[in-house]
Amino acid sequence: MGLLPKITRGAVNTRDAELERDMIRREAKIGGTLFGKIPQGHNRQFFCLDETTWVWHEDWVDGSNKQQSVTIRYEVRPDGVLKIQNNHTYQTLGYEEAVNLYRAVEMYEQKIMPLYVAA
Repeated sequence: MGLLPKITRGAVNTRDAELERDMIRREAKIGGTLFGKIPQGHNRQFFCLDETTWVWHEDWVDGSNKQQSVTIRYEVRPDGVLKIQNNHTYQTLGYEEAVNLYRAVEMYEQKIMPLYVAA
């Protein structure tokens, strides 16, 4: 009997994790459309990963038929926003880029919130 609650709890946790991943994928796809038309052959995503982390990702095949990608992670902290691109060093966000991120977050929320209100 002691095993059944563990299996059930694990199944619920797994189901919850799958639902969360599905929602992030859905939001990422919608977020990727916020900045205009996505070029043919490109995959663009913009999404909120957790309470303090935003992610911009784009990948494509270049003219030389090589896979290219850029991933930028924004970490919102009490003293500012840090940016890390392609897992390199952290940089403090400048004013203009911070304003652009703020606007992107506002647009994202306008597009995403109706998904949850309707549900």
